[in-house]
Amino acid sequence: MERQSLQFDSKSENIVVAEKLIDEVCQKFSVDEDYYGNILIAVTEAVNNAINHGNKQNPNKKVHMEFINRGDRLAFTVQDEGEGFDHEALPDPTDPENLEKISGRGVFLMNQLADEVEFSENGTKVEMKFKVG
Repeated sequence: MERQSLQFDSKSENIVVAEKLIDEVCQKFSVDEDYYGNILIAVTEAVNNAINHGNKQNPNKKVHMEFINRGDRLAFTVQDEGEGFDHEALPDPTDPENLEKISGRGVFLMNQLADEVEFSENGTKVEMKFKVG
């Protein structure tokens, strides 16, 4: 089992740090281009949420990111140092009354693009699993 961990300050420009890890992992495991797009969007949405919503762009708070190769699945975990949230209480962004709202799409995208999404630690931690091979 292969594992990589990193952490970075809660600044929007650090999303490129997450993208670099995703690129390295997807190249190493020969992830096809379409699936790479799913992983890239889902994981960067989680990082973006951690920076902006979880840590409220406080540069003194860190975003913790981990990649684990689980054999037939690539798992990415993103955790912030915020207060958490109830991921089940989010409004459905596909509901006509919510279509104009900017927020609420990140978790929806994660659920649509990852094969498995699991929130823990009061919503401050999300693990996304992607099937490979």
